[in-house]
This record gives sequence, structure tokens and C-alpha cells, in this order.
Amino acid sequence: MLYQSIFHQTFLSFLLCITTLSLVASDPTDGFTRLPLSSSNFQVQKPHDVPQDQRYTFSNGVHTFIVFNTDKPHTSTSNTKPRTEIRITGYDYTSGVWQFEGYFYVPSGTTGVCIQQVFGGVTAATTSQSRVYSGSLTHYLSPTLETNIYNKWYRFNVIHDVGANNVKIFINGVQKFNGNGRGADDHYFKFGVYAQDGASYRMESRWRDIKIFRR
Repeated sequence: MLYQSIFHQTFLSFLLCITTLSLVASDPTDGFTRLPLSSSNFQVQKPHDVPQDQRYTFSNGVHTFIVFNTDKPHTSTSNTKPRTEIRITGYDYTSGVWQFEGYFYVPSGTTGVCIQQVFGGVTAATTSQSRVYSGSLTHYLSPTLETNIYNKWYRFNVIHDVGANNVKIFINGVQKFNGNGRGADDHYFKFGVYAQDGASYRMESRWRDIKIFRR
């Protein structure tokens, strides 16, 4: 009976361990292949009449983006709102499953701004926009992905499955959004600051450890 009791306890412990492991969320990059990325893939877009170093810097591995709501667009012929962004080049895509990863930091006071985009779509210019409004990170205007984000670093992952017309967003490895895309088009990733309605006078985001994956 003693051996039987020990066996049962050991078996139950084993089952508990397996159950616990099954509840642990997998990393969003599992099953993906990381692609080579260098500074040559980073195209800076900033107000066309301002020197780049007044709106964008890269120091100690951190990209810092600043834009003001009174700034001009990134080209003299554009009618878009002001932005300071990096457009990732060399990895435009029209099919497949692609993933962007980076760590972002938004200082307090920044609001009404898009900090990351999946560009391209049939029904709109973008398939995904992650925006900051009053300290919350949102997918477009809603839903809210994370609250109280100011002055903290967050891991950010967005997965775009073109064929399934699906977008997933993860914050610190936890899925926060799973929804429809906006149709297959010529897509690419962008990150930085891009003013939206209700933009604060000064907008800033910082990014580090940028990676691109494909499955």
C-alpha cells in the first residue's frame, strides 16, 4: 500500500507538471525564422525641412523619434500629418506570414500618435496601427492593448498573416489582439511617431532590439 501511495503521488505530480507546462504561453516567435537586419534596412522619414538629427537619433542601441504637431510632412508634396519614422526596407511582402518585434518606450505626455504600423491594405492605407492615447496603447482607436504605458519598456510583437487576412499583437509575450487585416497589398513595417488626431504638441517614442521574422 505504501508503494502504491507513493506511485499515485508521483503520478499526480507528473500530471500537474504537464498541465502547468501546457498552460504556459508559447513565445510569439516560435516557429518563425529570424531574417538578417541592419542599418541599411532602416529608411528614416522625418519632416522634410528639418535636419534629421533634430528629430531622430540612434545611440547605445536605442532609436529615438521626436515630432511636433506643427512640423511639416516627410515630403514637400505630401498632405499627411507630421511623422518621424523608420520604414523597414528590403522586406516588402505581398504574401506569407511576417512578424515585427521590438521594444518600445513612450515618455509621459505623448498622445494622439501612431508608434508602429503594418503598411498596406485594400480598404485602407494600413493593415495595423498601434497608437498611444493618454497613456494607453490601442489598435487604431480601439481596442485598448495596454494601459499605463508611459515611461516603461515593453516588448511588442505583431504578426501579419496575409493569406488569412489576420493580425495578432502581443505585449510582453501576451496576445492582446487577434483580428482581421485589411486585404493583401504591398506591405512593410514602420515604427516611430506619426501624428494622429488629437496629437500632443511634442511626440516621442524610443525603440530598440528591432527584429523581423518570417514563417
